[in-house]
Formats: sequence, C-alpha cells, structure tokens
Amino acid sequence: MKIAIIGAGYVGLVTGVCLADFGHDVVCIDKDQCRIDALNRGEIPIYEPGLADLVKANAGAGRLSFSVELRDAVAGAEVVFIAVGTPSRRGDGHADLTYVFAVAREVADAVDGFTVVVTKSTVPVGTGDEVARIIANTNPEADVAVVSNPEFLREGAAIEDFKRPDRIVVGIEEERARSVMNEVYRPLYLNQAPIMFTGRRTAELIKYAANAFLAMKITFINEVADLCEATGADVQQVARGIGLDNRIGSKFLHAGPGYGGSCFPKDTLALVKIGQDFESPMRLVETTVAINDQRKRAMARKVIASCGGDVRGKTIGVLGLTFKPNTDDMREAPSIDIIQGLMDKGAHVVAYDPQGMDSARELLPKEVDYADSAYEAAIDADALVLITEWNEFRSLDLGRLKLSMKSAVLVDLRNVYRYDEVARHGFAYASIGRHGDSRGTSEAQAAE
Repeated sequence: MKIAIIGAGYVGLVTGVCLADFGHDVVCIDKDQCRIDALNRGEIPIYEPGLADLVKANAGAGRLSFSVELRDAVAGAEVVFIAVGTPSRRGDGHADLTYVFAVAREVADAVDGFTVVVTKSTVPVGTGDEVARIIANTNPEADVAVVSNPEFLREGAAIEDFKRPDRIVVGIEEERARSVMNEVYRPLYLNQAPIMFTGRRTAELIKYAANAFLAMKITFINEVADLCEATGADVQQVARGIGLDNRIGSKFLHAGPGYGGSCFPKDTLALVKIGQDFESPMRLVETTVAINDQRKRAMARKVIASCGGDVRGKTIGVLGLTFKPNTDDMREAPSIDIIQGLMDKGAHVVAYDPQGMDSARELLPKEVDYADSAYEAAIDADALVLITEWNEFRSLDLGRLKLSMKSAVLVDLRNVYRYDEVARHGFAYASIGRHGDSRGTSEAQAAE
C-alpha cells in the first residue's frame, strides 16, 4: 500500500519505518527541512534502539522516503496518518490540537480518490469528528473516511511494541475503512495481534484511559512506598505480593521518583480536562496528577535529608537524567525538579546520562556540570543520586565510587541496589520504600 505519514517525530517516524519494514511504500512528511535533510542523510533525530538500522534498510530498499512536500505524497496515498504533536496547551492543560487541525486542512486540499485519514496522534474524544468536519468544509469533494488508530509505544521498546503489539485499536465510523486498515496491519496477522474495531470516540478514549490507568498504578505504589517507610515494610515485597495476583499484574508497580515523559503527564492532564468539558470529572486522575507533581519535589527533600539536612555548598552527583532508560527524552523527567530543588538549596550538581545530556542542557539550569561517566560524576561528590535506572548503573564498582567521593552517600531512587551490598562498601544508603534492614531483591530490574 502507499502510505503517507505526516509528522516525522517520535510516533510518526517509528510508525513510518515499521510500516515500510512490513513492505508498504511509505513517505514521511515534516515541515522541518533540517529534520528531513538529516533523515535523508541517515541521521536519526531521536534515540530509539534499532531505529537507525531500520531507517537505513528500508530507505535503501526504496520503501521509505522523507519529504517536506505534503501535496504529492498525500495525493498518491491510500492511507494518510496524522502523527503531529498534541502538547498540553499553555494555561489550561487541554491538548493543543492546532497542528492536527492545520494538517487536516492541508490533507483536504491534497487527497485524490478515496483515502483513509488516520489520527495517530493522541487526541481528545471528538477530535476525529472535528477532523472529518474540517476536511468536508475545506474540500466538499474529498472522499475520505476518518479513522482513529492510537499508538501504544513505549519509548525504548517502540519497534518491538509496533511489531508485536498487545492490541491494535481502530476506531471507524464507515465500514469501508475496515478493509483498508486490515490491509495496513495484515503483516501482523502471523503474530496473531488482535485488531479491535470500535467507534471512533471509543478508540480516542481507550488511549487516554490506558495511560491514565498506568500512571495511577505508578502513583499508587509510590504512595505505598511512603507508607512502607513509615511502617517498616518493604515496598518491593509488597509490590511482588500484589503483583502475583493476575488481576493486578506486576508491571508498573516499581516505586520511584514519579512518572514523566511525553505521554503520561500530558495525557493524564488532558483526560482531566476532557472530564471537565463533559461534566464527568475524573477525580482519581486529578489526584494522580497532583500526587505525582508533589512527589518529584519530595525526592529533592529526600536527597537533602540523606545529606544531613543541608546541601549548601555540597556537590551532588546525579546518575540518569531522562525520564526512563533507553531514550534521550527529557520531557517532564523527574530529574528536572529534583535537580532544581537541590540547586535551590545551594547544591552544586554534576550529572551524567548515557543519552540525555544534549537534551538536558536545554532544560536544566546552566550551572549544572556534566560528566563523561558515572565515575566522573562521583569525583569529590558529597552524595550520589541514582534517578534513572540505565543498565550501566546496575553494577557499578561501589568500591571505586567510594574512593573518589568526598562522602559515601548513595541515594537510590530506583531501588537498583540492596542495602547489604551497599553497606558492605561503607555507604550510607537511602532507597524508596525500604528500611536499612531490607533484604528484598530489586524488582526494579524488571523492564516495563
């Protein structure tokens, strides 16, 4: 099939590359000429494991191309995916649909023959109705079916998620779109990936409901972790004990500094606004948003307490800046609030992240210094704080770290280490939801 993807950001690029790898003829379109030029040179603007190799293979095979020209690509396409950003709107938290609606108008003028227009972007309930209205008003002769096909991609595992999905959700209002979407995803039939056809509004809400539920799971276990600290229980054993119940499951029950990233923060906030717009308040989600915001700031206070209650003039080494491992995404990362909180109290921060430091420089205070390794970040540090659980931080040489640090204090906000192994090297150790005599093994080492 001939497919046009509008938007060559994270979702659009992964979608386009994977569809090309299925054998479709795909053009990815973006208004950013520099981004398109870089992609045509084989330079990938985001870090996602395996993505660069797939781009090279499919571009080389002639199935994948990149362009700033929308009209020709859309006119020749059977399916057009809208995969532009829907950030939180400044001031009120609603999803900003400016880019989605602008693309809808351009698509309306460019389509030729029956075309399925798919909203891949995460959009509020009713957006597909508005896209259909815009296209009809812009070009009454346009023969289109507007479909909702939300993405469920985890950063760091996006290619695997696309090719081996738990489910594919397709929201349609016209039956003739069903066969087209079946053909788009036909290569996945061998993997027996279930395609769930629903109404368009239902599909739009499924995406928000899924992300909000996962965010609530994270927030729940974080509150349980606080209770564990107060009572002397072990949050990792609690998480395992409840996660073995198959009605609950073990995923997203790893206590930490709060959720971040490009999806959960904006999608939970957008769902709150959707509920308000339809006079059906999402009170659990509202509380989740508030608790998560507070938690990030609380983690800075936890570090300060581990340093004796005062960090003024002290050097704090920070390991991990991105919101999760295997990505360079710094959006809403807990590290931002934690580092700002430490610096507000007079600390000097030296940070290291395997992939995120270029992005971090644009978001963190300019006074932050950056190291070339975890060991360099620890030199003369009064404390070391592990924020993001990259694999290279899981087996650090604790003896080497202690020798280079001014004070042997380790604050592990991901529960990567055990108390006994850290104490054996002479560290003062603080973790999440565990007391000093905890012997539970680290469930945080299981990938989400």
